[in-house]
Amino acid sequence: MKTLIFIILNLFYSLMVFAQDKPAPKEPVTKSFSFLVDVLGSKGLLAAIGLLFFGVTYRYSQKLFAWIEDQTYGTRDYILQKFEIMHIEVAPTRVTIALLSVSFGFGFFVFGIFAFFGMFLGGALLGGVLAFIGWKLPKPIVDYMEQRRVKLYQTQMVDALNLLANGIRAGLSMPQAVGMVVDEMPAPVSQEFNLILQQAKIGVPLEEALENLNKRVKTQDNEMFVTSVNILRETGGNLAEVFDTIVFVIRERVRLQQKIETYVAQGMFQGLVIFAMPYAQIAINGSSDPDYLRVLFTTPLGIIMFILIVALSCTGFWIITKVVTIKI
Repeated sequence: MKTLIFIILNLFYSLMVFAQDKPAPKEPVTKSFSFLVDVLGSKGLLAAIGLLFFGVTYRYSQKLFAWIEDQTYGTRDYILQKFEIMHIEVAPTRVTIALLSVSFGFGFFVFGIFAFFGMFLGGALLGGVLAFIGWKLPKPIVDYMEQRRVKLYQTQMVDALNLLANGIRAGLSMPQAVGMVVDEMPAPVSQEFNLILQQAKIGVPLEEALENLNKRVKTQDNEMFVTSVNILRETGGNLAEVFDTIVFVIRERVRLQQKIETYVAQGMFQGLVIFAMPYAQIAINGSSDPDYLRVLFTTPLGIIMFILIVALSCTGFWIITKVVTIKI
């Protein structure tokens, strides 16, 4: 948008020069703006810039308002949706107040502390950065909470399927076996299976209730479980044996995943050690001989080299993270 304003202002200036039948002087760009101030006046120039800004925003108003809605109500609705999936009951007003407190509230608090000591510019910059981070941080935190809950659900799925298989062998129906899992297992498995029973009580078919479970908790174990139950309820078969097979597959996958996580943790630790080595060396040299290290932070070449060190170390750590991360 700055480029567009610059082009329009220069075009306006060229037209004014052409109207006076004078060759365009080869002056710096700043003098062209001073010429516009002389012609239009400060208020007229501000009005022209305001009209240009209004035209651009009006042209992209739908995208602009959609982005604003996504960054405000969209964030709140996203958090409420995730909380509903995790069976956490929170009022929408509390989520809104929490978002404003974490972002703008904390930013104004930091700005007030800096302003108390007379550092208005530094407080404004740091407060703005912290407010932006506080506004963007809740989404990743909620996603982490959901991933941790899904991981706990996967570890409990083996015992839940064993209970289902034993209940079916004892002569219980599928809803009765699900009720036994609800009574015996802790959350989050008991919460999800209890929701299946609640939906079945209000008339939702069991197949649809299981599909809803697969949509809420998207894991390969749930997909195998739901698909096998729905197919065998239509075609007939031994659900207990199918559950035993799924339990064997889940245990083998968990064992393999734990091995991979061990190797990934080793690689990440090595990457962190390599990443921290330059800064540890800087700290050691700085503590033993501060004058020797002062060149790195006081001269232009030293500052450039330090920025290069940070950039290369961050790039190397990012590459190591991509190499050691294994998806299964």
